[in-house]
Amino acid sequence: MLKYWLLAIRPKTLAASISPILLGSALAYHDGMLQPLALILALVCGLCLQIAVNLANDWFDGRSGVDTALRQGPIRVTQAGLISQFQLLLALGLVSALAIASGLWLVALSSWGLLAFGLAALVAVFAYSGGPWPLASHALGEVTVLVFFGWLAVGGSYYVHTLTINSVVLGFGTVAGLISAAIMLVNNIRDIATDTPANKRTLAVVLGDDRARQLYVGLLISAVIGHLVISFPLGLVSLIPVFMMAPFLRRLVGAIRVRQGAALNQQLAQTAQLELLYCLAMSAVLVLF
Repeated sequence: MLKYWLLAIRPKTLAASISPILLGSALAYHDGMLQPLALILALVCGLCLQIAVNLANDWFDGRSGVDTALRQGPIRVTQAGLISQFQLLLALGLVSALAIASGLWLVALSSWGLLAFGLAALVAVFAYSGGPWPLASHALGEVTVLVFFGWLAVGGSYYVHTLTINSVVLGFGTVAGLISAAIMLVNNIRDIATDTPANKRTLAVVLGDDRARQLYVGLLISAVIGHLVISFPLGLVSLIPVFMMAPFLRRLVGAIRVRQGAALNQQLAQTAQLELLYCLAMSAVLVLF
């Protein structure tokens, strides 16, 4: 059962929630305002929301028929019958409750104005794949990721430490969000063949395979350019993350042109690793310099 629950949680995707929170907290540390308890609570809340999204997506897509035996991605436990729908819903309720509890604690530590953003994130967990107008079925998955795993994750984690926000923080949130959007886009490129007949109109379905792959490259290049612009005031040390990312970027840009089907699972995992590498490298620069 542990193996089945790991399939449902999808650990390889969790870097998308951890990375931007670390980056936002490093920005707060750089400004001399890091709060250790706020960092721990933000990580717990972010991880729980990411797990909740994965569980909800598994449940909704399994019930709607989007996930079938033809799926090229990792096994979905609902569609495969590995975990019962009741068990999955119970787990979804538990991690959502933990996200709410840690989120409310964060709000109490910082500002009640943060509550609105927390509620929006919780709604997005269920609105992404479910409800009367699923975001993922209306080509809004990548935009949603940019907002919640970029601007809100970096900006929100910085805010709980400092009670302020600024354009530099949102700029770094944009960089992290663009890489997260690339992760989502790979997922949707892989699933074009099964999403199309299920009438799940992701951005990849709307654009088509070739243009979606071009957009993937564009997102990664835009992230690098955005980093160079926003980190310019830091001086030459701001080039450290770019130098560290360069070999991975080159491989990913080349691989997205040729990988097909299940091979895109590796592309997805490597793009998530790229985001983790960027956020850790940039965080190290902010902490050490």
